[in-house]
Amino acid sequence: MSGHAVDFGPHLIASPSGALRRALIVMPSPAIENARPLPGEPNAVHSRARGELEVFAKTLRFLGCDVMELQSRSPDPLASSVADVAIVFESGAAIMRPSSPARRAEAAWIEEEFERHDVPVAAHLSAPGLLDGSDVVLAGQTAFIGVSARGNALGRDGFARIAQAHGFSPVEVRLAANVPSLRAVCGVLSEDALVIAPERLDRAAFAGFKTIEAERGDEFGAGVLNVGHHHVIADVRFPRVIDALRESGTRVDAIDLYDFGRIGLTPSVLAIDLKRV
Repeated sequence: MSGHAVDFGPHLIASPSGALRRALIVMPSPAIENARPLPGEPNAVHSRARGELEVFAKTLRFLGCDVMELQSRSPDPLASSVADVAIVFESGAAIMRPSSPARRAEAAWIEEEFERHDVPVAAHLSAPGLLDGSDVVLAGQTAFIGVSARGNALGRDGFARIAQAHGFSPVEVRLAANVPSLRAVCGVLSEDALVIAPERLDRAAFAGFKTIEAERGDEFGAGVLNVGHHHVIADVRFPRVIDALRESGTRVDAIDLYDFGRIGLTPSVLAIDLKRV
């Protein structure tokens, strides 16, 4: 018998804040122009949004991440918020059940893509449970689950059991009204550090974690995409948050995602993590 350890399973996500090495994104369709903008914002423009997501994909590739780029097959304007449909753990993906009935077909489509690209499916959120993946943030061994008008208690409880089966302790986080998602106001920096918008969520839920706070007016600047230990992609629109992160020792790659920000989509919801090391 060899002295080498034998590894079982695909080992997809070694750590939620490990170096991102493979991700899935969905390019926007013209339907994005029908998305309801945030108060005071104009509508998104498809041509610009597509160009912005192409830069997002190029940035990920430059950072060493293999990007699976899909063309939207959904008529829903928020289809690029692909994180809503799946959460990937070490051994496989959990297929979510989005709160919007119009988006549930996307979950089935992404599951088909997972099968085509050898991404195992480990769990499904069952009906009548509802929960968007953008209302889940994994950090260290904690699964934060957003509590809002989206989703339902059955969905949160169902996902909590899935998370526990994968070694995570679930913690519910109550969100303020009109917050697009938990990921819009809470981003992962490392296993024990987060950036949060304290006025948009229950900050007490993050006891034991180091936090950097996004100032009022820049709350959605907290919706960064973690690409490695203290390394994130951020929306350039929020310079005060970017400065605070850099001052804390976090490397920030800031890009223009303005047309997604207009409709409440942050970098953290534009990709599904498929491999982290």
